[in-house]
Amino acid sequence: MSFDCEFKGGSNMLKHAFKEWAVICHCLAHGTQSIILRKGGIAEPGGDFHLEHKRFWLYPTYVHEKRDGLKEEGVALLERVELLKPPAGTVRLSHFAEVEGVYQVHDLMAALKLESLHYWSPATVESRFAYRHPGLMVLAVRVFQAAHAVDVHETPAYQGCKSWVELEKPLPTEGAKPVLDDAAFKKLMRTLDLILQPTAHA
Repeated sequence: MSFDCEFKGGSNMLKHAFKEWAVICHCLAHGTQSIILRKGGIAEPGGDFHLEHKRFWLYPTYVHEKRDGLKEEGVALLERVELLKPPAGTVRLSHFAEVEGVYQVHDLMAALKLESLHYWSPATVESRFAYRHPGLMVLAVRVFQAAHAVDVHETPAYQGCKSWVELEKPLPTEGAKPVLDDAAFKKLMRTLDLILQPTAHA
């Protein structure tokens, strides 16, 4: 699906990337998911996730993807994404995201009510919520498809269990188009507010 409007905000170059399961990046890229649930990786300071950048490339990862970490409909997507995996040592950057909302969720039931908005299994949400200390960060992201996908070499600096990667050189975003139109994204934001307020802190 394409739209007439193009990305015009911010700089036309973008140097930072955000690591996420390739299957989730696929869902974000196709507009079937527009939220990211995050807790933090073992390489993050204090083990907690920090929103260091509000615009970033989606950096697909394949190492930690698990079939039982996804809902049933996500498993078929995982198999499809694995077939499209680029050659070893290569990262394909085709979409970037802008964070439009940040929620600190401190109630597990509220986190579980987001089930229709993502492809993680309830067990995955529960385990992420309970990791280290109760809570979960939910990011509402507007995703854009770049005019041209770029394959970059995965350097040792990019590897490891961390959320953020600084690319060796910035990549252009000019001509990118949103995967969801304005009306669809506004509907998502209203849904998030209804589910998460007032138990979450924006």
